[in-house]
Amino acid sequence: MTNPLLTADQIPELRAALRDANFTPTGVADRLGETASGALGRGEFLAVRHSLRERGGDDPLGTLIALFPTGGTVSEKAADLAFGTFGLAGAISTGLVEKVDDGVRAALDLSPYGDDDGDWWVLSDLGSDVRPGPVRADHVLGIGGASVTLAQSTVRPRVSSALDLGTGCGVQALHLSRHVEAVTVTDLSERALRFAATNALLNGFSWESLAGDMASPVAGRTFDLVVSNPPFVVGPARRDRMVYRDSGRAGDGICSELVSALPGLLNPGGYGQLLANWLHVEGEPWEERVGGWLEATRLDAHAVQREALDPAGYVALWLRDAGELNTARRTDEWLEWFTENRIDAVGFGLISVHASGSASPVVRVEEAMQEHDTVIGPEVAAWFDRVSFVRGADLLGTRFVAAPSLRLRQTASPGSDGWEVDKQILALESGWRWAQEVDPVTVALVGGCDGSVTLADQLSVLAVAYDAEPVALATVAIPLVGRLVERGMLLPA
Repeated sequence: MTNPLLTADQIPELRAALRDANFTPTGVADRLGETASGALGRGEFLAVRHSLRERGGDDPLGTLIALFPTGGTVSEKAADLAFGTFGLAGAISTGLVEKVDDGVRAALDLSPYGDDDGDWWVLSDLGSDVRPGPVRADHVLGIGGASVTLAQSTVRPRVSSALDLGTGCGVQALHLSRHVEAVTVTDLSERALRFAATNALLNGFSWESLAGDMASPVAGRTFDLVVSNPPFVVGPARRDRMVYRDSGRAGDGICSELVSALPGLLNPGGYGQLLANWLHVEGEPWEERVGGWLEATRLDAHAVQREALDPAGYVALWLRDAGELNTARRTDEWLEWFTENRIDAVGFGLISVHASGSASPVVRVEEAMQEHDTVIGPEVAAWFDRVSFVRGADLLGTRFVAAPSLRLRQTASPGSDGWEVDKQILALESGWRWAQEVDPVTVALVGGCDGSVTLADQLSVLAVAYDAEPVALATVAIPLVGRLVERGMLLPA
């Protein structure tokens, strides 16, 4: 493992201090209360500091909250007490905190982080929201919205090996360590690998750490699960780049490159998932662009666009993220690149692939900007299972039931004979919460899916009811039912 930022003796001392202070997600939330906890989640640090003053913040937990999540200043005495046997001297010597005129303040971020299955501590650089101004070129990103999104979207089979490409401080690897025997992490930044190594040891794990650009350090090797939250920000290929966001490739080249690498990185039956940005180029449907990447893999693949930003909004977002304020020249250069390349917008989403071994892989590219379950990883895994089922099943001979969360929504307009239905939509209230407009025949078909008869028998009844030719009806119904099963609206009985 890459050398951590702390020594073998210091790691358990710091861990003990954090544990003794109850510096955990639950401990912090209980201490702050609902209102201040909400403010902390929104980065409103003044409200958090006010809460600490109101509730008394000189004990170890209050001191650690004041130091790290909010980037405040505390007295040397309070800091020394909070760090236990690790002490203020240890915190200063390892770069965790630094002296200032009126005490000490955080020099790095140390955050409690976790979910319903447990929690950890994560060490990273302070964000520009805590320390205003441009972040350093080798900035090591902490727990952000993108890293949490990927963690919540990752499938979680119990497997032997996993790879975290571009690990940063190691957030994804922490999650992987719960269900994977051996975790390998890579990063172009040696500094990031040192943070990741520290976080591994601080939380009781050990990972194989390899320095290099994306997949290059593991050339020729394969894994059961590959995840990546890469430096996906699109724009011109920058030399003066910030490694946490800029890949050095122009446009969305890093994302297409990673997708093309996935087949060579996966064991049979393995999964690969990454967050990605892709270009919306004038006159070129984004679905075709991303679909082309996926089809070339010859794997089952699913891409879901969760957000799209226009160029101005996109540039402002990333300049603000890095603390690059009042940079008119940088803004102009970036926006001019968008104009020259006829880019209307940038999409953000999740790409998932499965090495199912099928000679007829299924590729789907779709938009999911609707509200959906926060933890979507189980639904991603279920989607691949349903795809495999549809590909190999005799659908006509299968009995189906409607999903428990499936609902029929109708819109109607007043007419001469009362309300006239304009539109009927089948919608799921769980998972991705897909919604799909359907015709009356499909409504009748789904309504009859109670598991008692086969699809073939249902179609025979419908053919009579709607005066339809049975073979023609089946020709239309089979792919439609396959799609409904794929989306989880219909399930095998």
